[in-house]
Amino acid sequence: MKRPQNGFSLIELLIVVAIILIIAAIAIPNLLRSRMAANEASAVSSVRTINTAEVTYSATFGIGYATLTDLSTPAAGCPGSGGTPTAACLIDSVLGGGTKSGYTITATPSNGAGTMASPYVSFNTAAQPVALGLAGQRSFCSDESGVIRFDITGAPPPATCGSSGLPTLQ
Repeated sequence: MKRPQNGFSLIELLIVVAIILIIAAIAIPNLLRSRMAANEASAVSSVRTINTAEVTYSATFGIGYATLTDLSTPAAGCPGSGGTPTAACLIDSVLGGGTKSGYTITATPSNGAGTMASPYVSFNTAAQPVALGLAGQRSFCSDESGVIRFDITGAPPPATCGSSGLPTLQ
């Protein structure tokens, strides 16, 4: 007389492991693509936020546009009632730190001295993936026109975005 079998056989366990590996092989690439898409969306949102902050900064302080650090909120908090030209408190400290969601973010004013007599009349904002192909695939840039452009190769954005010939983001 045979006793009833307890547990699973080796074949049954191998089949379950094989099924799990097949599901993982399908799911992991999709997860990575989803993360890259989310990082790219965050980078575009960051560029838009900086564009808005630059216009607000220029209108508020009258010295043109600013660097990322000047737009940022310092760790100690916002000085005064509405910020100062060197700590305008228009963007959060994470974005002001220059790296967010796998992208390096920059904002550079130009064509002026940053004074009332000679304000910065233009700026360039850029977002480039920290690890191309892992954090994101495209780089982004914008300038005082507010138009966001992208480069599908992920190359460093040009110093002058508007005249770069890069396609605009739809």
